Amino acid sequence: MTPDGEDILEIAPWRTILAAGLCAGVLDIAAAAANVWIRTGNGPLWTFQSVAGGLLGTKTFAGGLPTAALGLALHFLIAMTAAAVYYLAGRHLRFLTARPVLSGILFGIAVWMFMYLLVLPFTPLKISYNFSSVLTGLLIHIFFIGLPIALVTRYYQSK
Repeated sequence: MTPDGEDILEIAPWRTILAAGLCAGVLDIAAAAANVWIRTGNGPLWTFQSVAGGLLGTKTFAGGLPTAALGLALHFLIAMTAAAVYYLAGRHLRFLTARPVLSGILFGIAVWMFMYLLVLPFTPLKISYNFSSVLTGLLIHIFFIGLPIALVTRYYQSK
């Protein structure tokens, strides 16, 4: 602290990443679980298990709580990784923190594209998509992943 009470230490990067990742992780999994429940009637455990299905395939749904816990852990690992990518990119590309709303929208789209075009096609759990599910997934990634990560990162970096 300086004599006038100003904190001269920057917020640790891990705090920014943790806060952004947790915020996006909670919002995204809640939105995904609500979406699944509305569309199929399946509860949150099914949603968590479906995340683990990326590693385990369809046997994930017979795994009970252990596969649901694995799915939830994987989900938050992915959210933390997305937050770390955004944070690190923001250290070099200043417009990411200068324009967090636009950057968050674009980052949400980029995360959706990465997951749905590069990751999910190579997992053992094969999912079919229609226009409605693609649009819903894209909107969830924009509003519950991209924007929260960008806004939380901006908040911590402005301190």
